[in-house]
Amino acid sequence: MKKFLITVGVLLSLIILVIGGFALYLYFSVTSTADQMHSPLEREHSDLRVDATNLEEEEPVSFLLLGVDSEGETAGRTDTMIVLTVNPVDESMKMVSIPRDTRTEIVGRGTEDKINHAHAFGGAEMAIASVENFLDVPIDYVATINMDGFEEMVDAVGGVTVENDLEFEQGGHYFPEGQVELDGDEALSFVRMRYEDPQGDAGRTERQREVIEGLLREGAQFSSLTSVGAILDSVGSNVKVSADSGEMADLFGYESARHDIEQLELSGSGTRIDGIYYEMIDEGARAEVSSVMREHLELED
Repeated sequence: MKKFLITVGVLLSLIILVIGGFALYLYFSVTSTADQMHSPLEREHSDLRVDATNLEEEEPVSFLLLGVDSEGETAGRTDTMIVLTVNPVDESMKMVSIPRDTRTEIVGRGTEDKINHAHAFGGAEMAIASVENFLDVPIDYVATINMDGFEEMVDAVGGVTVENDLEFEQGGHYFPEGQVELDGDEALSFVRMRYEDPQGDAGRTERQREVIEGLLREGAQFSSLTSVGAILDSVGSNVKVSADSGEMADLFGYESARHDIEQLELSGSGTRIDGIYYEMIDEGARAEVSSVMREHLELED
C-alpha cells in the first residue's frame, strides 16, 4: 500500500471540533460519534504532572497529534508527530513537529530508533512515552488519524485557502505562488512535497501551518455549522482520540486560543548509522523547545 504523509491540519480536526466552535453540538447531538472516536489511555495522567489537567478550570493542556502512514486504519508508523500546547489564559497555542526520522529512545523497548516507529511497536501509549521522554513535556491527550480522514476533513469544511511562497507541482497538481484554494486531495499534495523545497522539512512544516490555519478559519465560520454532519462522518472511522465527549465539551472554553499559533522548530542534521538514515536533533534546540512548551503549560522546573 502506498504511503502518504499525513498533515497536521487533519490531526487538528478534533481540536477544530472542540476549539473551533463545534464542541457543544458534538456533545449534545452526536455523542455516539464521540464515543466511536474515543480510545482511552491506560494511565490516568502523565507521570510528568502531579495531577491530571483540570479542564473545567481551564488549565493549560497538551495534545500529541499522530498521522499514520496507512489508509483506512489508525495503526502503523506515524509520518507526522505534532505536540500542541494550549494556554487559555494568554489565549495562545504552541506547536512543534517532530521529524519522523528523529533518533531517540523508544520507551518500553530499551532501544534507540526512529521516533515514528514507536506507534507501530506499541501504539499510542508507546508513542506518548517516547515523545514525553524526548521533549520532557507531558502529554494530556492523543489524537490519531489516517490519510482518508485528512482529505475528507478538508472537503467537509469546503476546502482551505493558503498563502503559497513556492511555485511547484506535486501529485498531478500545480501550486502557483500566492493565495491558493485547496480541496482535500490538493491539500494532501500541498503538504507532502519536501524534496523540491530548498528549505526541506522547514518548508513542509510551514505549509502544514498554512493548512492548519486554513482549517481553523473555516472551522470557526458560522456557515461551517452546516458541515458538521459531513465532518463527523469523516472523523468517525478515521480518528481515535483519548478525550471523551465530556472532556471535549470542557475544551469549548479554550476557543480563543486558536487566534495565536506559534510554530516551534527542532533543528538538527541527518546521518547514517549502520546504513539507516536518522535525523539527529540538536540538543540545544530540543532543550529550548522543551523549555518554551513547559513554560506555556505553566509547569515548574
